[in-house]
Amino acid sequence: MPDLPPIRGPQWRSEPPAEEDAEKAIELVKKALPLFRPGKPLRRPDGIDVPVLYLDFAMDRMHFNPLSGTPLPKGFPGHFGDFECSSVEDKAREILKELKVIDACEFREPEDCWVVPLAWKSFIVLHARVSRDGRELVPDYGLTEEVRRHGL
Repeated sequence: MPDLPPIRGPQWRSEPPAEEDAEKAIELVKKALPLFRPGKPLRRPDGIDVPVLYLDFAMDRMHFNPLSGTPLPKGFPGHFGDFECSSVEDKAREILKELKVIDACEFREPEDCWVVPLAWKSFIVLHARVSRDGRELVPDYGLTEEVRRHGL
């Protein structure tokens, strides 16, 4: 068998994430939020998602109720069958103006990043990922590629 190149495994750190870095992550998302914008809606077989973009990178997808014109809570993508989605992007733009950053976050070790929730009324509708040190937004690269395939 030939000598195969190694595969990089998970990068585990022994030190826990720092509270001050969590605070930086929250403040960074608050600063970036006014620059978030909706992308073109993505139709799923039984629902619709609106990608939320920052500098042409997708940050997360917002599940959307096309019947009421409102977002759905994270974790519930909805099941609506056939519907018209022509005004979804405009409605999503208005909803983004109403989002609030939650003053708490969680840490995801496999991705080595903070996850800051964003709420619309009483629903958490988006998650913004931020680097461990709280200095950089971390896009959803898979969603970014999907959005680019469908045209920003």
